[in-house]
Amino acid sequence: MGVFTYADESTSVIPPPRLFKALVLEADTLIPKIAPQAVKSAEIVEGDGGVGTIKKISFGEGSHYSYVKHRIDGLDKDNFVYSYSLVEGDALSDKVEKISYEIKLVASADGGSIIKSTSNYHTTGDVEIKEEDVKAGKEKATGLFKLIENYLVANPDGSCYAICGRQCPASY
Repeated sequence: MGVFTYADESTSVIPPPRLFKALVLEADTLIPKIAPQAVKSAEIVEGDGGVGTIKKISFGEGSHYSYVKHRIDGLDKDNFVYSYSLVEGDALSDKVEKISYEIKLVASADGGSIIKSTSNYHTTGDVEIKEEDVKAGKEKATGLFKLIENYLVANPDGSCYAICGRQCPASY
């Protein structure tokens, strides 16, 4: 088995606490509402939402894949760090055993966030991951991230009643 690591860094105008809440803590509700073409549903199939929890993500009609399951490996709400591994689903192939991700949000000088992400592809045998395959997945993730960021910019008062059915605090 080989492990291929890819690291990336990007920025957002959204501060880390608000961005972390949307990207990690409320993603299962938020993403299917604002991007149903990408994610049809997200549900916990095992666990309580903390470390060790297994979630099933069902993709929208336009996706090449039907579902993945991911396991939460780390959740640090105070330092805005989230790690998880794709462990099952048709997005994995016979060449990739699992993909582990870590996302860390750091406050930027302009009041937004610096998003530091690392992906570890755990391959079977001597398989090598091509950079163009990683870039294709990154482009899809970036598109979804931009939808979330645009939603947060468009709703600066924290009102998300239309999305999740409840009034969110202004810190959202």
